Amino acid sequence: MKLSNLLVINAIVALVYGISFVLVPATVLSLYGMTQGTSEALAGQFFGVALIAIGLLTWFAKNVADSEAQRAIILALLISDVVGIIVAVLGTLSGVMNAVGWSAVGIYLLFALGYAYFQFMKPSAS
Repeated sequence: MKLSNLLVINAIVALVYGISFVLVPATVLSLYGMTQGTSEALAGQFFGVALIAIGLLTWFAKNVADSEAQRAIILALLISDVVGIIVAVLGTLSGVMNAVGWSAVGIYLLFALGYAYFQFMKPSAS
């Protein structure tokens, strides 16, 4: 797989989830079995804003040719995905999220594996 393909897939997933969290946070939260009060909805919307930022970043970075910039982007996304795995696992195991929470773990894990590949194994990220 090429880095640009991984970034485009990341952009699509992040933008779809981000827009959903901003527009219909209660619906998305309910899919994960989470409470849907006004505070939770607002927190979900802020999460959506962050996902939109990640989506835009990955979309605009898909054609970056500078290897130093690529490595910085890859490392930042790898670290954030690893933290996302931890948070999603803890949230699911604690019962804050229902079994659908494992889908979040899976999404973070797949992206983390992809970015780990480009960070540690593939000599040229292009």
